[in-house]
Amino acid sequence: MGRVIAITGKGGTGKTAVAALLVRYLIKSGRKYRVLVIDADPDSNLADALGVEVTKTVGDMREFMQEARYTTPPDTDKERLFEAKIFEILVEENGYDLLVMGKPEGSGCYCFVNNLLRGIMDRLIDQYDITIIDTAAGLEHFSRKVIPDLDSLIVVTDSSRRGLTTGERIRELASELGLKYNNLYVIANKVTEGNKEKIIENARSVSLNVIGTIPYDERLASFDLVGDPLINLPDDTPAVKEIEEHVVKALGI
Repeated sequence: MGRVIAITGKGGTGKTAVAALLVRYLIKSGRKYRVLVIDADPDSNLADALGVEVTKTVGDMREFMQEARYTTPPDTDKERLFEAKIFEILVEENGYDLLVMGKPEGSGCYCFVNNLLRGIMDRLIDQYDITIIDTAAGLEHFSRKVIPDLDSLIVVTDSSRRGLTTGERIRELASELGLKYNNLYVIANKVTEGNKEKIIENARSVSLNVIGTIPYDERLASFDLVGDPLINLPDDTPAVKEIEEHVVKALGI
């Protein structure tokens, strides 16, 4: 199985930006990785950050798969039908494939869509060298065991001491659930030179490994403001440089 990297954190910390910048690196690195990118957040923003237009999502599969149980002939191979629908919603881009969870049609909870997403990941991940998963804010995907075994679990935090609490909670919950991962890392976002060392010190005090401290970046903020794809950020952008000089080295990609 290839490496699976999941990115999590509280809403607004910049986890989707980190996911997009990792994909940017993989595209531009020249390495011939087979890359799968999964936006597992119902409030999907990763496709926009990558500049990709998505017309079909896992959420769109819900009604079809529910109806198929009653409308298809009894001898229909449901597994093959399911796999065919997967490839309908898989977006093939230059250098990676993209799968977006999206929101289910109609009312109801996300349980069925989460089950679909888990089933899709079980079928797809082995076909790729690297899978990057942008998870929903919070811990639901972990508590529901939607996320598979991981090579690296990245927690994106802000620069406050409280921001590291999310990392501690995820580590504790992963232990309770028996979630398997090789490494748990922290990336601190919107860091200043004045608080950088304190962030690293605070993380070490709770045995969390900081692999990146992304400075507040005016160009990244301006791209976000107008909705320009982050994948088009210049090479000398501070956030891009931090990802390429520190984060990818720690991840070994």
